[in-house]
Amino acid sequence: MIHAFWTTYATVLAAEVLGDKFLYTTGFLATRYRTTPMMIGIAVAFMVKMGVAVAVGDAIAVLPRLLIAVVTVAGVVGIGGKMLNEPNTGTGAHNRGEHSNAEAAMVSCGSVLFSEWADLGQVAAATMAVQFRAPMLVWMGAVAAMMTKAILAAAVGAKVRVWLREHVPEPVVRYGALSVLVLLGALSVAETLLAQR
Repeated sequence: MIHAFWTTYATVLAAEVLGDKFLYTTGFLATRYRTTPMMIGIAVAFMVKMGVAVAVGDAIAVLPRLLIAVVTVAGVVGIGGKMLNEPNTGTGAHNRGEHSNAEAAMVSCGSVLFSEWADLGQVAAATMAVQFRAPMLVWMGAVAAMMTKAILAAAVGAKVRVWLREHVPEPVVRYGALSVLVLLGALSVAETLLAQR
């Protein structure tokens, strides 16, 4: 049965790494929050999302697209509002220590939990759950794949953070990140609604 774990891991990782917007979200989060609490929040979100995928199996592929779009918009608006209301410290992207661990974990969890439902990774995990009939191993493989992707994205985000600290003023980083977030949210909604046709 360990085959179920590794097959799920490889399938979900391949489905998620190719062109996924989460890589950008995690990279952005890594520029603002300490790594450990950020990864804890992301892990909780992945556990929930993959748990739902495994529990409902193939039904996840037929979730109402409008519902998925509304959840995505809510997530983007919430995170965007958080970014805009954050005080300007004037110290640039390197000042990650000013955010509490709880805040980092909650924002990271919300960023992941309220975005991209019924994406390729969830559909792949649901399919594996139906195929292997080993829900715990499939869930563990899917979460492991998602965390591998998160760790890779956070590593890239750490490199970007260093470059931003040295070259870009904090307000430019803030509004640039907000613009990218809104663009990615709009693309996710458009992609979701177009898939309905």
